[in-house]
Amino acid sequence: MDLLRVLHSVLAIWVLGCAGMVCAAEVVVLSSERSPSYLDASQATVGELVRLGVRRADIAVLYLPELAPTELAAAHSAKVWITLGSDALARALSREGRPTVVSALIPRLGFERIVRDNPGKAEAPVVAVYLDQPFGRQLDLMHLALPGMKRLGVLWGQESLAQQPNLLAAAQARGIDVLTVPVPSSTSLFSGLKNVLDGADVLFAVADPQVYNSNNIANILLATYRARVPVVAFSPAYVKAGALLAVYSTPRQIGVQAGMMGRTVLQGGAVPASQYPLEFSVALNEHVARSLGLSLDESVLNERLHRLEKRP
Repeated sequence: MDLLRVLHSVLAIWVLGCAGMVCAAEVVVLSSERSPSYLDASQATVGELVRLGVRRADIAVLYLPELAPTELAAAHSAKVWITLGSDALARALSREGRPTVVSALIPRLGFERIVRDNPGKAEAPVVAVYLDQPFGRQLDLMHLALPGMKRLGVLWGQESLAQQPNLLAAAQARGIDVLTVPVPSSTSLFSGLKNVLDGADVLFAVADPQVYNSNNIANILLATYRARVPVVAFSPAYVKAGALLAVYSTPRQIGVQAGMMGRTVLQGGAVPASQYPLEFSVALNEHVARSLGLSLDESVLNERLHRLEKRP
């Protein structure tokens, strides 16, 4: 009788742990949430894996808010985990014995911070498809849209300041002068913004929650609009709110690239290095462009920027 109870317990644990065929999966896609953007990314990731020859039955998709305690433990037999968002990456890195992790839907600084906070012990590699765009691509878009630009202004928060050398190198290679203004605290934001508006032709918004957030973005955009200094931002939402331009990648584009990287890991070759998005789109606020006396076309800018990147 005792043996029977043990067998029932083992069977129950196995059923719970392997719910959704997690135990049999070669790839686990772990998403931080079920919002539309995350669903787009997860569906694109799965679609790309299947397109590249991975059987759908070998892919498990898990959503962090609905995760059963045994599911992630059961997923350790997978060869690769693809995480979507910060919370999923942090949860994955907290697990001992995890496989290689491909992270997506997270900016480079956020990815590096989470990896730094979760060093692990001789764990498998962790790589990413960064959500943000390379500086070179953003500067090229500015040059296409604003060829008369002489000086670029940037507000650096405490987190984004680590990227300053990368931006300066990309700007120097393109002959662009950069006015850099540190913003050590929220109280110094608008004095720093005034320095940029007085000394630069364009405000280049580099993502940093200390500098750009829901509490101050409207005032920043209003100040730049009044000063007739265009803002080149990092998201289409900011363009809709009043920035002139942004280059960005959709969750679907990011998901496809994450699927490609996951497939490479499955094939047993060298784990790909972390990389910026391969595919991207341009957003333009036509009303802001007209108010600045600029004649710009979103589709033309998008086509020219893609053509520029494909140039030998």
